[in-house]
Amino acid sequence: MIAPTNRLLFWFAVVAVPFALLSALEPSATGLSLGCISGFVIMVVVDGTIGQGALRGIRVELPAIARMSKGREAKLELRVQNPRQKSLALRMAIPFPREIRSPVEEMEVLLPSRSVGSRFTWPCLPVRRGNYQLDTVFLEASSPLGFWGIRSPVPVRAEIRVYPDLLTERKNLATLFLNRGMFGLHVQRQIGKGREFEKLREYLPGDGYDDIHWKATAKRGRPVTKVFQIERTQEIYVLIDASRLSAREAGLKSEVQSPGSSESVVSRQSSVVGDAARPSIATDSGPWTTDSALERYVTAALVLGLAAEQQGDLFGLLAFSDRIESFVRAHNGKAHYSACREALYTLQPPLVTPDFDEVCSFIRLRLRHRALLVFLTALDDPLLAESFIQNLDLIRRQHLIFVNMLQSPGAVPVFTGPTVASADDLYHRLGGHLLWQNSRELDKTLQRRGVHFSLLDKERLSAQLVSQYLGVKQRQML
Repeated sequence: MIAPTNRLLFWFAVVAVPFALLSALEPSATGLSLGCISGFVIMVVVDGTIGQGALRGIRVELPAIARMSKGREAKLELRVQNPRQKSLALRMAIPFPREIRSPVEEMEVLLPSRSVGSRFTWPCLPVRRGNYQLDTVFLEASSPLGFWGIRSPVPVRAEIRVYPDLLTERKNLATLFLNRGMFGLHVQRQIGKGREFEKLREYLPGDGYDDIHWKATAKRGRPVTKVFQIERTQEIYVLIDASRLSAREAGLKSEVQSPGSSESVVSRQSSVVGDAARPSIATDSGPWTTDSALERYVTAALVLGLAAEQQGDLFGLLAFSDRIESFVRAHNGKAHYSACREALYTLQPPLVTPDFDEVCSFIRLRLRHRALLVFLTALDDPLLAESFIQNLDLIRRQHLIFVNMLQSPGAVPVFTGPTVASADDLYHRLGGHLLWQNSRELDKTLQRRGVHFSLLDKERLSAQLVSQYLGVKQRQML
């Protein structure tokens, strides 16, 4: 495909228009005018014909898989192959999906002579996690005289994977991940109250009667106490509710802008991620971006996985909606953590209601050993809460269960906060009080079944989950 350039338009105005006016005003100069115009047209046609091969042999290569973090500037590397090794000026354009913004709409580069390949970087900013495909790069080169722009789409194959950004959360938990203050210490096996038998010892004042080994006591004629070893390797599972309720906004974030540009970046629903048969919920297209509850869940789950890795435990994942979306059995190691990240980065909330019966049945069949189950869900719907409580009976006796919800804004007792100034404030307070009362009743119901319930802050979700997990380790609840 060829397109006229500004140079062609300029010379057309300089050559063709004056001679056309001259022939109209002075009939005797018609022959000269037609000759000059014809010569100009022939030169333009020849230039376009010769320039058709300007992009012959030019290829563009992109990395097969490019990994980026949501909301962080990234650079996409391009390699341009020039087998003819001639100096060539190129204009390039990449049709990024709407979820990946770039301050550069097109890039002008110069391919040096005597060089087969040249490398360039393209700045971009992903604003939504997911999996995106690039299949075309558009190129344009000038004809020899510059009258025409020779354009051609070049097929490429590249996959961009946008993962959650964990840098901020890791900074908040830097003391855990950096292991500061641990230098010079020796690794020792911890002895204490656990579930695995360690040894027998003489009875000491304060030992419980349930710890006395009665057979050894009868043989020795004096009290003997059992000592248990702390279980260092335990299974931790995070269960993420990816249903419609997880698509609700968790909080307003600051406006995201493309690097070097004043244009607002708005997160939109990807057309390449998710199940086509089950519609997903798109984010708001306003000037301010928001994080859904699912975004917070995914980030917190991956951070908890890092904490479990530091503690030497086995970490696993289960994402569910009206079906089991993904399941990663508990394990450890870098390869396993990468598998967990791959299982979550494309997770999107469909327009369905969670099926807790399916989830609890799946756990009952698949998880045979006792494990810590951390639910990240929303139970402010009374019907969903009732269904969840009924199905917990399948797993609550075998596993240690923690249920976590994001605290709803305004869900506080009616007399908390400043004085009511209007009738609207009063109704708002009453609505918040009802939400708070429902969460209190849910907490009491779950406690009677031996299930721990917590309302967590959306801004400190990751830190609170890690603190919750370390508390379980410290108290040897598992």
